[in-house]
Amino acid sequence: MRTILALPLLLSLAVLPIQAEEGAPAAGVQYVELKPAFVGTVGPGPKIQYMKIDVALRANDGTAVPRIEYHDPLIRNALVSLFAHETLESIATLEGKEALRSKALTKVREVLEEEEGKPLVDDLLFTNLVTQ
Repeated sequence: MRTILALPLLLSLAVLPIQAEEGAPAAGVQYVELKPAFVGTVGPGPKIQYMKIDVALRANDGTAVPRIEYHDPLIRNALVSLFAHETLESIATLEGKEALRSKALTKVREVLEEEEGKPLVDDLLFTNLVTQ
């Protein structure tokens, strides 16, 4: 009888550390995905061409994540303005995509530096970049 009563108690104790870990903010690398994806037209031409970009921001300090999420509208605005100036030719090569990624990281860091006093973001990743 004691074994039967002890089993639920042991199972509940085994779950407690997992719950504590899930609720605690992580101190290591965190990724913030900017949702929804950035979708817009590309280039001035008579033919309408589209670009879709999924962006993730990397922060090495887990405490920066809520601040980054808070400034999501400003970050998105800066990136929409940046992406609107691109052409298919400018992002057709790997070097062009890397240059755009670098410019986007600089823009995000500038926004956060102005708002928070420090850049908060260590890297910017394109998790998807499609042109059509």
